[in-house]
Amino acid sequence: MIKKELQKKRIMTYFIEAADEIIKEEGISGVTIRKVADKAGYNSATLYNYFENLDHLLLFAAMRHIKDYASALPEYLKNSNDALDKFLTIWKCFCDYSFKDPEIYYAIFFANLDKDLEDYIVQYYKLFPDELGIQPDNVSTMLLKHNIYERGMTIVNECVDEGFIRKEDAEVLNEMTTLVYEGILLRILKGKISYDEAVKKTMKYIELIVNSLLIKN
Repeated sequence: MIKKELQKKRIMTYFIEAADEIIKEEGISGVTIRKVADKAGYNSATLYNYFENLDHLLLFAAMRHIKDYASALPEYLKNSNDALDKFLTIWKCFCDYSFKDPEIYYAIFFANLDKDLEDYIVQYYKLFPDELGIQPDNVSTMLLKHNIYERGMTIVNECVDEGFIRKEDAEVLNEMTTLVYEGILLRILKGKISYDEAVKKTMKYIELIVNSLLIKN
């Protein structure tokens, strides 16, 4: 990495770490450009040289919290024998980790952002490749998707290719499972469901959806 890129990474890391500290102390809603700049020891104008807006900064700060999920995926998937098993296993891993930190995952995948930040996800992992971990190519592609629907379709399309799901049912499967996940994530955020119950119910409903759409031999 050339000197200029190293300097960019170093300064961006200062801002990301400052935002992360504020998230831990006050939650995502407590993060402001001024607070982050002050905590990092720079002015707001300098911050804008590295981040386009607050959403950009928040995304990068939140991404630090999904490192454990990305690192855990290979271990979860090591015994997966086919695309369908992989689909269910990825959802289980995602639930296990996201339901422990629902505010962060909601901010990344469901926040009302001004534009698609998929390019920023790629930028983040380019700057911090170690946080992506060692993933199979198709899983790496999924992790680089900001839009949760697109992430899901990456694996659903494999289920179609391997003959588990009809092509015309692929988007139905993806949308229904994502809606179940989003609904339960919101219930966790509102304190209406426990972590263990959330994981159990989400996987139960996803398996019911999958079974209803499976191509029966």
